[in-house]
Amino acid sequence: MQGYVPREIQTRVEARLADFPIVAVLGPRQCGKTTLIRETVGRLPGVVYLDLERPSDLGKLRDPELFFNLNRSQGATSLFCLDEIQRTPEIFPLLRSLVDEEHRNGQFLLLGSASRDLLRQTSESLAGRVVYLELTPFLASELPADDPAVVPRLWFRGGFPRSLLAASDVSSNAWRESFVRTFLERDVPQMGFNIPASMLHRLWRMLAHLHGETLNSSQLGGALGVSHTTVRSYLDLLSQTFMVRLLEPYASNTKKRIVKSPKVYIRDSGILHSLLQIDSLDDVLAHPACGASWEGLVIENIVATLPGWQPSFYRTTAGAEIDLILERGGRRLAIECKASTAPVVSRGFWTALDDLGIDEAWVVAPVDGAYPLRAGVTVTPLRALLDRLAPS
Repeated sequence: MQGYVPREIQTRVEARLADFPIVAVLGPRQCGKTTLIRETVGRLPGVVYLDLERPSDLGKLRDPELFFNLNRSQGATSLFCLDEIQRTPEIFPLLRSLVDEEHRNGQFLLLGSASRDLLRQTSESLAGRVVYLELTPFLASELPADDPAVVPRLWFRGGFPRSLLAASDVSSNAWRESFVRTFLERDVPQMGFNIPASMLHRLWRMLAHLHGETLNSSQLGGALGVSHTTVRSYLDLLSQTFMVRLLEPYASNTKKRIVKSPKVYIRDSGILHSLLQIDSLDDVLAHPACGASWEGLVIENIVATLPGWQPSFYRTTAGAEIDLILERGGRRLAIECKASTAPVVSRGFWTALDDLGIDEAWVVAPVDGAYPLRAGVTVTPLRALLDRLAPS
């Protein structure tokens, strides 16, 4: 895996630039957004690229209207690419007026490390003019299929390029530890949040130990010495900066008593292992969190592969449970995750399939090949399922 590794989202970026005046590519810091865009449009003529974390580039937008109009008047600029757009959300109203003046698609490409909910101005200022795409760290389907060590490496190191492609596990561990510190000490304050880094780090590590379990904000608040509403505000920040996923329970119309609290996941398995101080794949396999870690990896890969589907989990108080339900229109898919080469599912899984009337389900495990467990239920490797589910 030397040099640039093509990303699945690349063709979607190109297609959306042809269809919308503004395309926003959002995702966690260091997941490869800048590299992706440079490979996609960076070498085309007429592209002006600004990295808003560089003081020299940020300074060019002291008078953004003047900057954009001067570049446009010279006739050579066809696309403005603004990286780390969360640094200047105040320019969104100006972008609206600029794109309306030219009446063409592909005018602005925005890159950001915060969700569109965190970039609140876009919902009002750019409605109907912008489309959002999410870039995740590497997915299993983006890596060489002929290398049997790829998925285990991805599982342990996570998908952030500098972690996954590091020369050794030691180097990967060092990068992830640095990433966590930088996120807490620099990135969060830059976004305008006045949260003590030590407090957020404590919460993040607690969440790592609760990875894959249902959330109890009051319990977390008691352990941290803050209110449950404060915990939820911190969780919202971690969620909207792509560090944590809160997986909501399935909105069932059955008469079963279902669990109503969301499940919490650290979105990148490598960051999870860093927070848990797990230093090797062998340590992952021996750790009590092994199964939950595999579950998180599978969920992130599948949700990213099917971005238009609604993800949730199903659990009843009687013990019926499915790790991931994906729903779109009239289709409903079920995914169970097992970190075993000989996976065995519980009776609660079969009960849940009957409760929800699911006709097709998969048990995702680190196995060599797919095989049927019973009619409509298949045990499968992660990569094979991603290839099957990927939109054509």
